[in-house]
Amino acid sequence: MPYRQRVAAIYLLGFFVDLVNMFISSVAYPAIGRVLHASVTQLAWVSTAYIVGLTIVIPASAWLAARHGGKTVFIASLLFFLLGSTGAALAPSIGALIAWRAVQGLGGGLLIPLGQAMTYRLYAPAERPALSSVIMLVGLLAPAISPALGGLIVDSLSWRAIFYLNLPLAALALLLAACWLEPDPPRAAVPSLDTGGLLSGSAAVVLLLLGLGMLGELGDSRHMAFGAGLLGLGLAMGAIHVRGALRKRAPLLELRLAGEPLLRTAMLVYLLIPGVFMGVSLVAMLYLQSVLGMTATRTGALMLPWALASAVAIALTGKCYRRLGPRPLLLAGVSLQALGMLMLVWVSSGEQLGWLASAYALMGLGGALCSSAAQSTAFLRTPDAQLGQASALWNINRQLGFCLGVALLGMLLNSLLALHGVTRLDDPLTQARAIGVFHACFALAAASCVVPLLLCLRIDNRAVLDHLSIL
Repeated sequence: MPYRQRVAAIYLLGFFVDLVNMFISSVAYPAIGRVLHASVTQLAWVSTAYIVGLTIVIPASAWLAARHGGKTVFIASLLFFLLGSTGAALAPSIGALIAWRAVQGLGGGLLIPLGQAMTYRLYAPAERPALSSVIMLVGLLAPAISPALGGLIVDSLSWRAIFYLNLPLAALALLLAACWLEPDPPRAAVPSLDTGGLLSGSAAVVLLLLGLGMLGELGDSRHMAFGAGLLGLGLAMGAIHVRGALRKRAPLLELRLAGEPLLRTAMLVYLLIPGVFMGVSLVAMLYLQSVLGMTATRTGALMLPWALASAVAIALTGKCYRRLGPRPLLLAGVSLQALGMLMLVWVSSGEQLGWLASAYALMGLGGALCSSAAQSTAFLRTPDAQLGQASALWNINRQLGFCLGVALLGMLLNSLLALHGVTRLDDPLTQARAIGVFHACFALAAASCVVPLLLCLRIDNRAVLDHLSIL
């Protein structure tokens, strides 16, 4: 096997492990909530803590690879991920589970940007759209099988077993990386670590998500005021980070790359489309299991039509991208995802399996059209020398989108449940009100698709087609 195919295989396996870990846990949230007595916001943090860990460490990926070598850092991150997975499986409380999920994220956060940068450097720009299609095909396999498999594991064994499932996959990636990856050649000079940028960026992410989570709890006025204060501090810290990064010659995260229109628009679309779906997925799992009484196995199986539709979308993107350009594909994708989310508003029984399958298929078709077209567009004009920084920027944006989607939908759900006096999702006396709250969440999520729809209209499609013709 040629070396570049071995590097691509290791990257794709790491990507697969990351997505399995992200998607398989959502189907276990109701069981985790019952066993560990966790609230909706705490359950959201089971996912968010993992993504926070990813987001914190991704900006340092380019520096760590330059300082210690890509192979060394990749192997170390897998070892850290294995440690976090074991800790999560053994966690005795919801607080411990959230903490170990953050450790998992710190380990897994380097797998994707490092692997992506190493792989893309070995493929010419004209080959990268086809490579992106392969990445997306692998990317839909994990969401397809992990929730269904996770549901079977939760129903037949325990929610803890889903974290043990990560161990053999990560161990295989570790073995292949140790055997196949070549050490990086020595570098004459390694840039100094932008410690201030790392601290300010990490603080901004954590403060923003803590603030959103506390606002979502809707406790007393002092509790809400504290959450608003944290949110304000997070926004201020984020502004400080951006200002500092734009002034430095060698910032931790090269934000100036986002000035390129194609990369910027692709990042915004990815922030708003897959991110919102992650939040809807969390809300839907709680709704279908805790309110409508569906089993974890049946709810997890809904990702199968999502994945099949995603495969169709990725195949369409691979065939049509160079002929149609990104804008028609993105517009169709945004519209289809919004329609799929809107269909959930008419779900009021666990027996509506055909309707649910259709809704998930539309969300898969639309989301994958957006994701694959955005990924194919993002690095078209990025020079090879800047791929490491561009990959870090792309992946931190991807993880931040997942964070914000889960946090915002969780906050919205908690707020509406509190306003309507729903304290328990399985209480028959408040079931009608709970159903109305979930329906409102799905409708608002669908309405949010207006923003990426407007962004897609700004893409200069003719310029992209002209650029593709000369590659």
